[in-house]
Amino acid sequence: MDTNEAASQEAESSPESSPESSPESSVAVVESPSSDVASDEPVIKIRNLSKIYRDFWGRPKVQALNSLSLDINKGEVFGLLGPNGSGKTTTMKLLLGLLFPSSGEITILGETATNVEKNERIGYLPEESYLYKFLNAVETLDFYGRLFNMTKAERRERVQHYIDMVGLSQAKHRQLKEYSKGMTRRIGLAQALINDPDLVLLDEPTTGLDPLGTRDMKDLILKLKDAGKTVVMCSHLLADVQDVCDRIAILYEGELKQLGRVEDLLTEQNRTQLMTSKLDESAIAEVTEVLDRHGATIESVDHPTSTLEELFLRTVEESRERPGRRFVAEEPVSNVVSEGSERVADVD
Repeated sequence: MDTNEAASQEAESSPESSPESSPESSVAVVESPSSDVASDEPVIKIRNLSKIYRDFWGRPKVQALNSLSLDINKGEVFGLLGPNGSGKTTTMKLLLGLLFPSSGEITILGETATNVEKNERIGYLPEESYLYKFLNAVETLDFYGRLFNMTKAERRERVQHYIDMVGLSQAKHRQLKEYSKGMTRRIGLAQALINDPDLVLLDEPTTGLDPLGTRDMKDLILKLKDAGKTVVMCSHLLADVQDVCDRIAILYEGELKQLGRVEDLLTEQNRTQLMTSKLDESAIAEVTEVLDRHGATIESVDHPTSTLEELFLRTVEESRERPGRRFVAEEPVSNVVSEGSERVADVD
């Protein structure tokens, strides 16, 4: 049984996770200025987080997360990657307080994950938006605005703002049941932003979108970053993550395998490439010795990069070959070894 199936069973049997099955589960609630996180504090701090799903008799069934530790900083776009069953959705649910950890700690916006008051400052777009199909876009956003005790004038202003922002002005009076997949994702994002949250959690935000819709969604994510929001997104579309994320974490079977800035992880430090203006054949043959003789200008000297897809596939393959190999933080650990720019630990 995979992690998602186990999570579904726990959600059905646990009253704490029941909001997932209702439209209100995708609600993000209104900003609380009095509880601002200090600028030097991570927005999300996870330490040694583990989650074990158990069967009816309490016997361990699936280890969804194993000693996950990472920080997510204010104002960054953070990508959470991994194959199916790696623990991405479980991590999202733990952040929202829909599930409870087996061990470890989560601090989010200065509060514990189990403190539901912190959800007032979070926007959440699930992989499938649970919205009322008989309402139109204006009615949908107005409904969720009422849940946050907004005034009528404030609701009207925000509804129009976010409908314009996601590009649904021409379809705002159509019922949601008439919306395409892409339009549904757009109104789902608007609903997640209706409370002007500090932290936005996006689960597969570009799923089902055509290339134009995907580009628009990525542009919206970058706009959120420019507005000072912190964005955490899960996605299987690696090119999309590479385009918008500042840092990424790659999970495999519940363990953290890679963590860092996208450009740092993709840069091949053991190789160097030179980019020059156009040279003729003779100059190319002699370039190592007489580059300046031909008047060529070196436009860049740097390290070539691989793609995020190559990094992801390599990490998964190495994890299969060495299942005890895990990413560790910068703290000094006796069994940490260095491989190029990569720091890994072999765990028994």
